[in-house]
Amino acid sequence: MNRERALTWLHEWVRSESLRRHALAVEAAMRHYAARFGGDVETWGLAGLLHDLDYERFPEPPAHTREAARFLREQGVDEEIVGAILSHARWNWDQYPLDRPIRRALFAVDELCGFLMAVAYVRPERLEGLQPSSVRKKLKQRSFAAGVSREDIEQGAAHLGLPLDEHIAEVTAALQKVAAELGLGGTTTSPAP
Repeated sequence: MNRERALTWLHEWVRSESLRRHALAVEAAMRHYAARFGGDVETWGLAGLLHDLDYERFPEPPAHTREAARFLREQGVDEEIVGAILSHARWNWDQYPLDRPIRRALFAVDELCGFLMAVAYVRPERLEGLQPSSVRKKLKQRSFAAGVSREDIEQGAAHLGLPLDEHIAEVTAALQKVAAELGLGGTTTSPAP
């Protein structure tokens, strides 16, 4: 499987533009961490791109992740990718624990990417100049992006062995590289959400 095939599946399964952008954000963060931790950039990126493939059709646990895994296995997708997708959901940890770097990274970046995008949407500069201290302030506001698990964000950094501020900075840097694709290119290049 290659990225072109993965994008085709993403567009077939996911209609929501915001969920597609989330997938692109997680892909960027996974590629970034693959380079940092010595993983295969393509494999990690594909796991990020496809991690929520089934979310629109099967949003409830445990179908979410398991339906995508079933489909991807039928397509002959590498088990490393399928296992990572399954492991990003707590309900699969008994069979797919966070025992590999790719799995820890996917769990670590998923919620944080969603939160960073929410923060960027309310800033005129979007991702440009976004600092960990600003993100931490927003994390303390429980009403802001209330559906994002703060616990998962903190545990994700711990699973990677990184201080939270460093994790935030790393993922922000990854998203800044694809900001235009995410609709977060700043006031001069991106329309308001």
